[in-house]
Amino acid sequence: MRALLVVNPVATTTSLRTRDVITHALASDLKLDVATTESRGHARELARLAAQNGETELVIGLGGDGTVNEIVNGLLHEGPDPERLPRLAVVPGGSTNVFARALGLPNDAVEATGALLNAIETRRERTIGLGLASGVPGTDDAGVQPRWFTFCAGFGFDAGVVGRVEQQRERGKRSTHALYVRQVLRQFLKEQHRSQGTITLEREGEQPVEDLVLSIVCNTAPWTYLGNKPVYAAPRASFDTALDVLGLSRLTSLAVGRYGTQLLTSSPRRGPRGRHAVTLHDLKDFTLHSQAPLPFQMDGDHLGVRTSVNFTGVRRALRVIA
Repeated sequence: MRALLVVNPVATTTSLRTRDVITHALASDLKLDVATTESRGHARELARLAAQNGETELVIGLGGDGTVNEIVNGLLHEGPDPERLPRLAVVPGGSTNVFARALGLPNDAVEATGALLNAIETRRERTIGLGLASGVPGTDDAGVQPRWFTFCAGFGFDAGVVGRVEQQRERGKRSTHALYVRQVLRQFLKEQHRSQGTITLEREGEQPVEDLVLSIVCNTAPWTYLGNKPVYAAPRASFDTALDVLGLSRLTSLAVGRYGTQLLTSSPRRGPRGRHAVTLHDLKDFTLHSQAPLPFQMDGDHLGVRTSVNFTGVRRALRVIA
């Protein structure tokens, strides 16, 4: 099998020695080409070319969730076609690795490589659904290019936290869970003055859901991890269904304490609930609008601010080996 290994050289948890070990292990079983990313967006371009050359059967991402997102968007540059496109595989090298862990892979890069080689040998693969976010016609964001995501997107509070974390990383801070917790607190202090949210969720044939301050869109569960602990914002979300949404309409100290505790104690059977929590399951198409520009993130990558985003859940979009 001809494969392309896309390596992010600044991935948080892999050293040069580890990357060499992984590369040699993969090359022993595959006709392996190796490409190292040089800048943001490079992984997307490498995957796009691999999808077009007609020879590459498998693209392997060695990096974090951002690297995986770029590869997915490169593979699906011309749209989903799981029978034609190369398969995707992941070796986790980031700080959280939500997508790889949601597929059932070990969080250790070397162990995950062993599991991946076993899956290739036994031809173990599955076709998963993905989320697609695009601009809304007739709005200021109409010209925004569509972009795929693998496990989550956020509009509002959580995206603001992601943006803060990225700013700290640009200043040389390491991406740790403690860093995320600090930025959650700072984002809350910034937004707690709001009496109600500005987000409205609209879908055809249903009443709009209004005044949301936070909206998390999930393509799988868990939503994220704190160390080794999975956190479930939408426990029923799955690669085999469309999209799930968790919305919150209050950001008071009491509400943050309540729903924060529910997230920390969440499980595959129980997520956040209460009078100010909205949970929606298996949505194929919906739009989030805001009265004011809000932060937006996809797969943990801050994408600036938006006033509206259209979401589509696309089932059976891409084949993965895991």
